[in-house]
Amino acid sequence: MKHAWIDTDMGFDDLAAVLTVMHTTDWCVDGMSLVAGNAPLDVVTDNALRSAAYFGWGFPIHAGCAKPLAGELVTAQNILGDDAMASAGRSLPKVRSALASSDAVSALANYLASASQPATVLALGPLTNIAKVLQARPELAGRIGQLMWMGGSAGPGNHTAAAEFNAAVDPESINVVIEAGVELHMVGLDACRQVRAHASDAQALRALGTDKAQVLADLLLGYVRIASPDGSLPMSLYDPTSAAALVAPQGMQFKPAHLVAECKGEHTRGMTVVEWRVPRRAKANAQIASVADEGLLRRVVLEALARAAGG
Repeated sequence: MKHAWIDTDMGFDDLAAVLTVMHTTDWCVDGMSLVAGNAPLDVVTDNALRSAAYFGWGFPIHAGCAKPLAGELVTAQNILGDDAMASAGRSLPKVRSALASSDAVSALANYLASASQPATVLALGPLTNIAKVLQARPELAGRIGQLMWMGGSAGPGNHTAAAEFNAAVDPESINVVIEAGVELHMVGLDACRQVRAHASDAQALRALGTDKAQVLADLLLGYVRIASPDGSLPMSLYDPTSAAALVAPQGMQFKPAHLVAECKGEHTRGMTVVEWRVPRRAKANAQIASVADEGLLRRVVLEALARAAGG
């Protein structure tokens, strides 16, 4: 059995990513840390605890950092809705599971320290919690065997012309993680945009007929409609692409590069600057996702959602 810890700013595509790991054979989730990003921490926490109750998650969930290392929190609620889970109909039931703690930094540090082997961490939001762990306990960098992060871009941004959203929220945290010696596997915008969901995927989920299928179909359709109000255009599967790349590594090609986050630029704060010319110009410190097998990664995600729906 392969184990992962998930760090997330829980919106719908985060939920789909979690379900992708949980419902892939031979994978399990050991714990979850929450970080402000898609929405403020209280909204993120509510989404996570409602998800846990509805889908029967048994792993502990810990609330983490409510703001980035520097600057004020920026959210994606203008795009994703107030609850970061825009829906075409039904939403998650209001019933919530219990929060294990409000100290995700300590919880993640303890998990890394006690794991029998270097741990796998899937990060789906700003890297604030992980940076805080490494600032407090730098010796734990070696306890992270793989850090798969949905964030950044090797090309244009989406939050700004230069910066992807997760990177823009807390670019300082990216540099803390890299400087600690953790080799980041960055699944950026350019990779995620190669893997897309369609309105017909929501229809296929709905056809399974279960209660969970109806809710997931409405959430998926609401997500697809971010790209076009009538659902006619496909929508990039951002966080689920990184999860699928984790559990089906043959579906994503990574290339070594030197990565640094821009923290000071007036127009480029949050830009992930990728130097491909390694080792001639710089030493590689990250693996950057480049070419996706859309058919494979889509199938991994959609089949996991179907299993989560009881289909």
